[in-house]
Amino acid sequence: MNGVVFALGLVIVLITAANVIFTLVLPRRPAGIERLSLVVNRVVRFVFLVVSRAAKSYEVKDALLAPAAPVALLAQLAVWLGFFVLGYACMLEPTTHGFSGAFTQAAVTLFSVGTAHAGGPPNQTVDIAAGATWAIVVTLQIAYLPSLYDAFNRREALVAMLESRAGLPAWGPEVLARHQLVGIIDALPSLYADWERLAADLAESHTTYPVLLLFRSPEPWYSWVVGLLAVLDAAAMDLALSPDASSSQARLCLRMGFTTLNRIAKTLGWPVDLDPNPEGPINLTFEEFAQAVHMLDEIGYPMELTAEEAWPNFRGWRVNYEANAYRLADRVVSPPAPWSGPRTHLRTGPVAPRRPPQRSPGGKVFAAHRPEAAASPVRRRGSPTRPRQTP
Repeated sequence: MNGVVFALGLVIVLITAANVIFTLVLPRRPAGIERLSLVVNRVVRFVFLVVSRAAKSYEVKDALLAPAAPVALLAQLAVWLGFFVLGYACMLEPTTHGFSGAFTQAAVTLFSVGTAHAGGPPNQTVDIAAGATWAIVVTLQIAYLPSLYDAFNRREALVAMLESRAGLPAWGPEVLARHQLVGIIDALPSLYADWERLAADLAESHTTYPVLLLFRSPEPWYSWVVGLLAVLDAAAMDLALSPDASSSQARLCLRMGFTTLNRIAKTLGWPVDLDPNPEGPINLTFEEFAQAVHMLDEIGYPMELTAEEAWPNFRGWRVNYEANAYRLADRVVSPPAPWSGPRTHLRTGPVAPRRPPQRSPGGKVFAAHRPEAAASPVRRRGSPTRPRQTP
């Protein structure tokens, strides 16, 4: 019987150690026992969502949700500690002849890095192994944090730069409008290139370290999900409205963008259709698209096609990323931007992006139609669509 208990403890220690290595050292998407970190993240996220239900404004809810990421890191460390204590207690039980003493000795050994003994018959081999294990785990966790914050800083730097180009909250048509208003349409290809690189970075960092999905932007109305969706919508509109004049970089940005969203969706265990129907419906309506095209037409944005002519191509692009982007924006409770889907945890619907007055000497203030702030959550039209192939 003692041998069975010892073997059980050894298995628990080895499985927990493997989870630590795969989570902190091995750079790949979690699978198998590696998904323990995803379970911890989900539990922490649920607790914080419950706490944030009382918030009456988005700013307050954002502040309440902000600590979720560091708490998830501490919770992950606590879960590992609990399993190691359990495993080493089982390994020590044949020596202490009682689980009470075994748990005490395992906990003391782990926290004192093997330099203290709780009393009773010692087992130096297990004591040293337990102390060394926890010292290594804490060291790896400390080394793990710079990688997380480097990825976070790279993400947020580009999100902050997007404010002057897409408004707060970010919106795809606003990206094109602002570039037209200040005469810098030639800068759009570099914007697409920057976000293509960011999307590739997100595809690696946010699937390898899923806890990054819980890290919120320093400012309430910033969001990498909404920002990426806005840039993808801008690129899709650019390609649909001006297929001949648009930059090839827009196409590259779109492909990397929906590839990233697909990879993140797979990491979270969501179903992903890799061969979708390009002519299927999307949640965004033609009327919403036509209103945005009308806004661009009012400010003189160069277009080769009408809204009716461009709609099939725009829908063919957006169908690749809309479903995953909407679901991810809802999951991370991102700002309720136009064209970003419903938020089940917010009390209001989409909010129009703030735009500074477009004034110039002797000029007039531009005032075109943009989405208004909604007083109630937007309802999902029909069932969620899956990503589909480009036209």
